[in-house]
Amino acid sequence: MSTLHRFHGGIHPAEHKQESSERPIARAPLPQQLVLPLLQHIGARAKAVVQAGDRVLKGELIAYAEGTVSAALHAPTSGTVLAVEPRAVPHPSGLPDVCIVIEPDGADQWDEHPSFDFCPLSKAELLARLRDGGIVGLGGATFPTHVKMATLVQTLVLNGAECEPWITTDDRLMRERAAEIVEGIAVLRHLVSPSKIVVGIEDNKPLAIAAMRQACAGTDIEVIAIPTLYPSGGERQLIKILTGKEVPSGRRPLDIGVACTNVATAYAVHRVVNHGEPLMARVVTVTGNVAAPQNIEVPLGMSIAEVVRLAGGALPGTTGYILGGPMMGLHVTDTSLPLVKSTNCIIVKSDRLFPPAAPTLPCIRCTRCAQVCPAELQPQDLYWFAKGRELDKAESYHLFDCIECGACSYVCPSSIPLVQYYRYAKSEVQAQHRERAAADHARERHEARLSRIERDKREKAEKLAEKERAAALARQQAEAAAVSPPSADDAQALIQAALQRVRAQAAAPKNTDNLTPEQRAQIAEAEARRAQAQPVAHVATPKD
Repeated sequence: MSTLHRFHGGIHPAEHKQESSERPIARAPLPQQLVLPLLQHIGARAKAVVQAGDRVLKGELIAYAEGTVSAALHAPTSGTVLAVEPRAVPHPSGLPDVCIVIEPDGADQWDEHPSFDFCPLSKAELLARLRDGGIVGLGGATFPTHVKMATLVQTLVLNGAECEPWITTDDRLMRERAAEIVEGIAVLRHLVSPSKIVVGIEDNKPLAIAAMRQACAGTDIEVIAIPTLYPSGGERQLIKILTGKEVPSGRRPLDIGVACTNVATAYAVHRVVNHGEPLMARVVTVTGNVAAPQNIEVPLGMSIAEVVRLAGGALPGTTGYILGGPMMGLHVTDTSLPLVKSTNCIIVKSDRLFPPAAPTLPCIRCTRCAQVCPAELQPQDLYWFAKGRELDKAESYHLFDCIECGACSYVCPSSIPLVQYYRYAKSEVQAQHRERAAADHARERHEARLSRIERDKREKAEKLAEKERAAALARQQAEAAAVSPPSADDAQALIQAALQRVRAQAAAPKNTDNLTPEQRAQIAEAEARRAQAQPVAHVATPKD
């Protein structure tokens, strides 16, 4: 049995899991329209391969992965592409992005999607299959799986903690589809060749733990119940709990020989390998101020409004929606926004469930934020640096180690929205880095241009000098020839050499390719006549 370790800090917010965890996963019917953003993952935007008017089949590739860190996109059902245009998407910026809009035809007709045996494939081929299947991390980060699983590791960690309140997606998935998750783990094992595989699940999910242990029976996969503590589902925190290893600041888990991925991602890997189904749907928890909280398997691109209706609809008093959990989720009001690969939960808000935030008061330096910070940062100092735009200091205090879990904001007695300050500071630092990189690039281009101009000048000067030297040499030779003209014998020898060159050039037959026999015969006769005429032409004359 593995020894459990503890990470620094953590909190115990109200769980609100029971509201949605006791109903089995339902399947959503086809919607009237699907809106599929091309950027549903970390990295480069996918490149559309369809246009308005095209008919697509379920599972057909509609956008390919462009670049190393990217993922493909597929049609969740058959239908017609209405447009490829900017639409509103779930993003903190609120800005629109390019989306593929599909009108389902109701037939739900599949494209060819054969399963395949992954064992004979090379690692590169299998990773390419995952990339082309659109597989990304479904725990929320949406990092392309083919990139994360490209490195051999000592330990493979499956994240089933699902620590954030209200969300029960992974809980229901492990209860109902544990065997399929284990099938996906087998594929991941083949890729990263770990010596140890562990599944971490918070102990407030006893049925999920039992189901996973039963599915893993007879294997070396260890299913470990970990204490319920937010944010134990954070990648670095779960690794610390299960292995005792800490990921150094500025480094990745792969740097310490650990790969961590979500149980829902393992399930998606199983579907693409053993059923040929790309990632085009996911299980979403719909909870909060709705009539029937539950988990629903939803096609990507379905709108918030349609998904909420499947859970009985929003009840009176609704004030907005949270995509994700209440600690780290995105607060929105537009119900036309589509569900994307990162959407694991929709929480319908109300003042009863989520009272308005209290007025913000000055920081009293109580240090509660530092006590609960799982990254062992100094949140109050980061707050002051962010507020005062001392971005260099914020970065030196490991600003980017903040996982934005919201634990500091949760315990702050002054109701300071600390995470918002950190997000602002991160965006400003990143903008500065981009500006510096652009300035460095411009400087390098300018220096290269000056170097090129200088090189061109030098080459022109060298060519001009060479011409002047050649002209001077020619003048010297002409002057020398004028002073001492060649003798009669030398002049005659030069004349004879020139005549011989002219005769040789004239004698060389022209256009002799692909001649007919008759043409070759005519040429032979002409050559014979020329040979007879040459002795006559060279008879000495009185002038000679």
